[in-house]
Amino acid sequence: MSDVGGFAKDELHQLAELARMTAELREVEIAAYAELALGTIQAGGKLLFCGNGGSAADAQHLAAEYVVRLIRDRRALPAIALTTDSSVLTACANDLGYEHVFARQVEALGRPGDLLVLHTTTGESENVVRAARVAKQSGLSTVALLAGMGGRLESMVDVAIVLPTGRVSRAQEIQLAIGHIVCDYVEKFIMEESE
Repeated sequence: MSDVGGFAKDELHQLAELARMTAELREVEIAAYAELALGTIQAGGKLLFCGNGGSAADAQHLAAEYVVRLIRDRRALPAIALTTDSSVLTACANDLGYEHVFARQVEALGRPGDLLVLHTTTGESENVVRAARVAKQSGLSTVALLAGMGGRLESMVDVAIVLPTGRVSRAQEIQLAIGHIVCDYVEKFIMEESE
């Protein structure tokens, strides 16, 4: 019989260690992300999220937390996942190429003062790289949640949070946790402002 309990315990200890290391190594970058997100909302801007695969799911998850709520009952906050409109995604992929699916939406929906949050573990996916480029040209701020070596995207964004792991699943778990922490911070501050 396999030791599933021991395996699970080891995996969770590894996740906890990565969370500890991230807290120590990336505190400044996480704080910068939180301040950018809050400043964007306070100034009347919106948050745009994108990513591929599991990162697409995280983008959708986090956009929903802002629009609906994370913990507190408060006003809806403007956030859009660029991963959800199947007609736009498939038309763009078919007509222009998959590398344009996020950049095209940033061009259409992004405005100066908005914030684009890019979820990726490699920092190399052409569609997120192009989205970052269009965001900068359009006056948006940019944050990238990355892992490993950071990839091309690290040097292209205003805030790069590079996690100290090359393991995709672990990086995505911590990236989602960071997203929740930032949303919690924004939500708490917005609630205090409205009191």
